[in-house]
Amino acid sequence: MTSEEIKRSEKAGLSPGTLMYVGDEKSGKPRITVIDYDASGFLEKEVASVEECFPFKETSTVTWINVDGVHDASIIERLGAHFDIHPLVLEDIMTTTQRPKTEDLGGAVFVVLRMIEYDEHCAETTADQLSLILGPNYVLTFQETPGDCLDPVRDRIRSGKGRIRKLGPDYLAYAVIDAVVDNYFFVLEKLGERIDALEEQLIAEPRRELLGGIHGLKREMIELRKSVWPLREVVSGLERSESPHIKDTTGQFLRDHYDPALQVNDTDRNTTP
Repeated sequence: MTSEEIKRSEKAGLSPGTLMYVGDEKSGKPRITVIDYDASGFLEKEVASVEECFPFKETSTVTWINVDGVHDASIIERLGAHFDIHPLVLEDIMTTTQRPKTEDLGGAVFVVLRMIEYDEHCAETTADQLSLILGPNYVLTFQETPGDCLDPVRDRIRSGKGRIRKLGPDYLAYAVIDAVVDNYFFVLEKLGERIDALEEQLIAEPRRELLGGIHGLKREMIELRKSVWPLREVVSGLERSESPHIKDTTGQFLRDHYDPALQVNDTDRNTTP
């Protein structure tokens, strides 16, 4: 049995809401970063303790708290307690095999996505769970491992370019989701390039191992599409949400941006919200 299967087995007898990490084995202390901003400026820092995040719950600015690493139950529990996150939601955050979904929690909105990365060095794809909580003036994100596709969002906050620093936390949540989706198409493009290269080699010098490589890449693309399709439900759930935290303007962005975009045949898209 893998470590993940062992943990699933151990968790099976526990009561609902019990916090236990289910995922690939991780070590080390989770990294917590805070970006706080409004139209006039921004603050960015890495904090040494989860308690340093607490004052940002009641500010008039927009705060983005990101946690790299969800294997430390004490950190997730303390952050969840302060931001009034239900234990069942925290349990989902620490169980990294969730299907992409949206849940209206009343005081917040909970979103789960699959974040796909392409490693240029080893030419492989990896998938992490990204959990997002949208609150009145904040967005909390939780990732399995450090490293993500969200730097374009951070760069827009730092530079003040575009509308992101002029709008609220719901637009930040939209921007995070948009960055994840954009990266899907980047990964699809990379996989397509590898398939084309292998097909050219197969024509020039037919070898059985090349055919196996093509089949392997096509399986990766099928798995990637399995992550893309549930996003339609996620976006639809956000559109239909009656949460006061999602403004009409952001709902319009979601409708205009994703209704034509999340089609199974689309492999290329260029957007700069």
